[in-house]
Amino acid sequence: MEPRWLDFARRIQAIAQTGLHYDPPAFDRERYEKLRDIAAEMFAAGSGADLEHVQDLLEQQGGHATPKVDVRGVVFRDERVLLVREFLDGGRWTLPGGWAEINESPGDATAREVLEESGWRVRTTRLLALYDRRRHAHPANVFHIYKVFFQCETLDAAPVTGRGSGASWEETGDATFFAEDELPKDLSTRRVTREQLLRFFEMLRNPQLPADFD
Repeated sequence: MEPRWLDFARRIQAIAQTGLHYDPPAFDRERYEKLRDIAAEMFAAGSGADLEHVQDLLEQQGGHATPKVDVRGVVFRDERVLLVREFLDGGRWTLPGGWAEINESPGDATAREVLEESGWRVRTTRLLALYDRRRHAHPANVFHIYKVFFQCETLDAAPVTGRGSGASWEETGDATFFAEDELPKDLSTRRVTREQLLRFFEMLRNPQLPADFD
């Protein structure tokens, strides 16, 4: 369960961002900017993050405030799931994935992320889950995030040259397939939880199960 201060700060930030989007009069704009600053102070005080960094992050957000979309590829081969090391989270293991891009379908975004982070070319075959990140055992985040998990199948017998074979690149590396009873303990829970992975193995064994959602 997320702390209440985080919910309050996120709601204040959303009011400020949406209000600024609709080009308010100067006096109202100043009020919305003050609300954004209050939200930044709450985020920084509650998380221990650098206030200036949080302020910069919030100032970059524009438009009507809506949840962000994080897509993840669940790639199975021989009843093993593909995980990659996440360099931005201390080398912990995660499903390949990331933010969906503008003008990109969720399935295409997932296939792109899997290729970029693991070297495997895949196609998405099934929607496994659409989760509200707040309702699962992930650490707190400034933003409200929807997590979309697609089952994928590989298109080749081996990953693209230079990827997925222990090579290092900017964000991820060491793409490896794990059996259900071999899942690493050091998961990047910012991105995926053990409970979610176990649920996806269950859905692999029982393909008639419908997609999960919150």
